[in-house]
Amino acid sequence: MVIVLKQSVQEMMEIINKEELIDKLIYELPVLRARLGMTQDEASDIIGVSRQTYSSIETRKRNMSWTTYMALLMVFYNNPATRSEVENAGLFPEELQQAVGINHRE
Repeated sequence: MVIVLKQSVQEMMEIINKEELIDKLIYELPVLRARLGMTQDEASDIIGVSRQTYSSIETRKRNMSWTTYMALLMVFYNNPATRSEVENAGLFPEELQQAVGINHRE
């Protein structure tokens, strides 16, 4: 007998260490962006922030919001050229995938 416990989105989000994920992504940003041949200006346009804001985040002069994290995560996760790097860096853990409704089971 298999018992499946369904956690609420709120419970899953409480498990996720947002600050740790944000820190990991900031570290990986230059590599991920370069893999796509994307400039800071292009990245900032895609996620809807100014180039100055994006640059300040990438150089650790400004904190990244969770909304910006999620926007960048979706850009890099949904691109075949960077998806494996996102997965290997642990930027999109299973709990977060469940919280946003991504289910890899067929």
